[in-house]
Amino acid sequence: MMNAQLPETGHPLADTVARFVWLLPLLPLLGFVINGTLALSAVATIGPDDPSAGHDHHDAHDRGAGHDDHGHGHDDHHPVRHKYAGIVSLVGPGVLLATFGLAVAMFLAMRGVNMEEPFVLQLFRWMPVGDLKINAAFQLDQLSMVMVLIITGIGSLIHIFSVGYMQDDAGYPRYFAYLNLFVFFMLLLVLGANYPLMFVGWEGVGLCSYLLIGFWFSEEANANAGKKAFIVNRIGDFGFLIAMFMLFAHVGTLDYAHMAEAVQKLPMGGAVITAICLFFFLGCTGKSAQIPLYVWLPDAMAGPTPVSALIHAATMVTAGVYLIARSAILFSMAPVASLTVALVGGLTALFAATIGLKQWDIKKVLAYSTVSQLGYMFVGVGVGAYTAGVFHLMTHAFFKALLFLGSGSVIFAMHRAYHATHNHDDAQDMRNMGGLKKFMPVTWGLMWIATLAIAGIPPFAGFFSKDEILGTVFARANAGPLSTATLLGVPGHVVLLTVYVIGLASALLTAIYMTRMMMYTFHGPNRTGEAERSHLAEAPWIMTGPLVVLGLLSAFGGWLNLPELLPIGPIGTLEHWLEPVVGVATARMAGSGEHVAVNTEWVLIGVAVAIAVIGMSVAFARLKPSALVQKSASPASEGFAKVLEHKYYVDELYDDAIVQPVKGISTTVLWKGVDAGIIDGLFVNGSAAFTRALGWMGAQLQTGQVGTYAWVLVIGVLALLGAFTSGR
Repeated sequence: MMNAQLPETGHPLADTVARFVWLLPLLPLLGFVINGTLALSAVATIGPDDPSAGHDHHDAHDRGAGHDDHGHGHDDHHPVRHKYAGIVSLVGPGVLLATFGLAVAMFLAMRGVNMEEPFVLQLFRWMPVGDLKINAAFQLDQLSMVMVLIITGIGSLIHIFSVGYMQDDAGYPRYFAYLNLFVFFMLLLVLGANYPLMFVGWEGVGLCSYLLIGFWFSEEANANAGKKAFIVNRIGDFGFLIAMFMLFAHVGTLDYAHMAEAVQKLPMGGAVITAICLFFFLGCTGKSAQIPLYVWLPDAMAGPTPVSALIHAATMVTAGVYLIARSAILFSMAPVASLTVALVGGLTALFAATIGLKQWDIKKVLAYSTVSQLGYMFVGVGVGAYTAGVFHLMTHAFFKALLFLGSGSVIFAMHRAYHATHNHDDAQDMRNMGGLKKFMPVTWGLMWIATLAIAGIPPFAGFFSKDEILGTVFARANAGPLSTATLLGVPGHVVLLTVYVIGLASALLTAIYMTRMMMYTFHGPNRTGEAERSHLAEAPWIMTGPLVVLGLLSAFGGWLNLPELLPIGPIGTLEHWLEPVVGVATARMAGSGEHVAVNTEWVLIGVAVAIAVIGMSVAFARLKPSALVQKSASPASEGFAKVLEHKYYVDELYDDAIVQPVKGISTTVLWKGVDAGIIDGLFVNGSAAFTRALGWMGAQLQTGQVGTYAWVLVIGVLALLGAFTSGR
């Protein structure tokens, strides 16, 4: 790091705190090293001097015994905290808070200068091979700064929450080591000054998702969920790699700073630029869980709930949206690819929202909600509303982190009650909850704020970002290059109007399933159990405190980018902030359709709000929490409700169409045919058999009688003499 080189041109940030941008990822990496060392030293054991001596059966592993698939124990004794829990509790959240403080200082420094060009800090030369010259460099600009603040700010709150949520877990240091490493790779992803460095972070968060989703790997289902996330993401990562190869082959650079100028050599809307963008989007469908690679994200609920909050709200799943926003100049030149992004995003939003209607696991509801909201973000960046997409990414981080951590508080309270009464019912199933408003009033109020935000009710944060996306889709359908393009022969304006209608339908379903979750969890009679009710209570303040902060952000975060129609505060703050990064691409995508008429805009806002209100009203009118019974007494779903509960059987379809055929080919052809048959059977065992045969033949010539050997020698000599003298 000491060899870091400042920009040769003398950037206005060069003499500010921004020159320490390398510290942003280094601090979480340091936390990983410290916590990882503590985790390893805790499990390292040295054999006793006397092997016959009795063993201590109360070590760290035994303390972790008895946990269920959610990591909370149902054993008869209270687990002893990890011996390094105090140090880990300081280091884990501490490095994140320090990183967030440094990020805020850099943000203030950026606001104090006229920053027209990004600040690029070169650390060292990484791949200087021929024409391929890639530097390990960090780029600090308006877009990366927004992402850094979200990652470190929301990440800090999640780390603090984790101190309470994971306090009794045997793998406490290992958990925080993984969490710190996750943030390190995500910061590397958003701060990298070129696509290869982004790809390193891209792969790193994939690794950490595997480690954290399968954190309680002693349960097979959790281990399988981690492997599923890892494998599905590798499919998308293949697309990212191909896009990079094509980009370098046709443009000659992979640095963001040179991309805008270099990409001009490609024809607008040509096959090459379209293919590059579509391959990039394939990577996004894996990392950000879009159709058809969304199947890993709901299974990611196998990890601890704070992990779900970190993956869904602040880090991994937003990487795809960031990639397209970072590549805005490329996508603005590929209308077909942009229409594809918008259409797939819209279909994903609607598809996931329908599944959310019939999920009973509170975390699964939120998981499909994330998939749906990510679809909204891709609709935004797909139609060229890059600021709106990033804006929804930000507001979603606020209210989705609140929803996940709030559900974590609920699960924590349920587990605590079940632990006290030795009950083994499902603590995440909403059918076992109900009436929790009485026992957890703070969590209830804060989660309702997040629910109103995600439903799009003004003046909460989600209303502003979601409305901006829908309004831009409508505007692009009426004017601009997307409206005149075609997708598989379908006119662009038809595609965009379809996406707009899909967006409204998704908003309606979102309001319904989120209201359903709140009603079944917090309202109506309590279904936890008579003995358990006395043990239900709010989580400790180290868990509730972060919820309060997120509640404020969910309520007022939309003020960061108010539309011109609502002059009640600073107008378009985020839009002006991101202008230097995405302004050119946005203008190209807008054409002459940047704005719709004021009256039309008011109508669009009214329609969006009405849709949200109607959805919540339908849920209140049709759902009866008083009629719900516990999971153990609930009848099986039938008809289409069963299809939704089983997620359209997509996982089963993938298993039958892809997994089992691949497994069959691997078993029959590769293992039994090639490995066991050819390699082991023909080459290994065959060569051994051939050698044994040669040995047997030689053994037959060895009788052990000297007389026989003498006669053979004589006969051989005579045969040779005869051969040499027969021709004379």
